[in-house]
Amino acid sequence: MIARLEGVLRERRPPRLLVDVGGVGYELEAPMTTFYSLPPVGEPVVLHTHQAVRDDAPCLYGFVREVERDTFRRLLRVSGVGGKVALALLSGLDADALARCVRAGDSAGLARIPGIGKKTAARLLFELKDRLPDAGGAAVDVPVEPLAEAVAALAALGFSPNEAQRRVASVDSADLDSEGIVRAALKAVVS
Repeated sequence: MIARLEGVLRERRPPRLLVDVGGVGYELEAPMTTFYSLPPVGEPVVLHTHQAVRDDAPCLYGFVREVERDTFRRLLRVSGVGGKVALALLSGLDADALARCVRAGDSAGLARIPGIGKKTAARLLFELKDRLPDAGGAAVDVPVEPLAEAVAALAALGFSPNEAQRRVASVDSADLDSEGIVRAALKAVVS
């Protein structure tokens, strides 16, 4: 896997850029936040990369900061988020701003990014709540009440906020974590 490239920036045509490393040109896709930090064409550049192998071809993504690459990788683990959506997110918000948005539970802020709807924003908040790195690269650890977490999870699954709250309230959650509450609420729906 290619994890880092050091070479000369040859082209920059968002979202693509070309880096020459020892006579080999690497074409990468990058978020706009990376383009803002790139040196002029012809200058040396170091990029942290993520290599993805898709059905049609391999794809290489580049980032100036390692925390942006790590955030990109965490975004790819979210259900329904692929490279295109992850690039859109990191083009609209840098890694630090995205982590702050998730910590604050700001689904409206996420939904303002082109290509991110309300359901995707809710799913991002639920799945990334304690998994995004901060500026230092450490995972953000934000304590969230299990009941609120369960409501957010049910909302991400398509329940209306009122229905999600009603279903969570009907569960005996005394000794359950958020996953247990969601399982019990869903089991009650099926029964």
